[in-house]
Amino acid sequence: MVTGSAVAEAAPSDGGWDDATLVGRAREGDLRAFEALVGRYQRRIYQLAWRMTGSSGDAEDVTQEVFLTLWRRLPELREDAAVVGWLYKTATNRCLNVLRSRKPTAEVDEATTPSHDATDDPERSAESNEQMQALAAALGRLPAKQRAVWLLREIHGRSYDEIADLVDTTPQSVRGRLARARVQLAEMMQPWR
Repeated sequence: MVTGSAVAEAAPSDGGWDDATLVGRAREGDLRAFEALVGRYQRRIYQLAWRMTGSSGDAEDVTQEVFLTLWRRLPELREDAAVVGWLYKTATNRCLNVLRSRKPTAEVDEATTPSHDATDDPERSAESNEQMQALAAALGRLPAKQRAVWLLREIHGRSYDEIADLVDTTPQSVRGRLARARVQLAEMMQPWR
């Protein structure tokens, strides 16, 4: 099972192989190549899932399901180098399914919350933590598809075309959802300006 601490573990050495090589080797049964793929992308997929679902437990489940599905579907993957897009699309769809099945709640993940170093200004640290909690809550109030688009663009840096493919829509729709998400987040975060 994927855990928050397992996500932070270092990736196995992959000899500097590219994704296509790792996928090809994993398809042939090379477990080390598959472990290298997991190590390379597990943290990103977990972070996307955590931000979309607002729950570390759901994020762990989604991450585990994504990589189990990848293992099972390696023979079906048509372009070995397209594994990253496949991972993001699968994770996004799984997260949307989780969100459809429940009302989202915000949860603060200690791994992404600013640390309280003794040398930091305590007042500033408290304010920063409150801002992170407010942002997590604001993201939790966005409709699931707007949240997915915002996270994929703003946090994961995906292009409009790639996001459109990941959420099965058009780039114009992505731009619209992103614009609405930005406006809603700006309104909800107004007290923090």
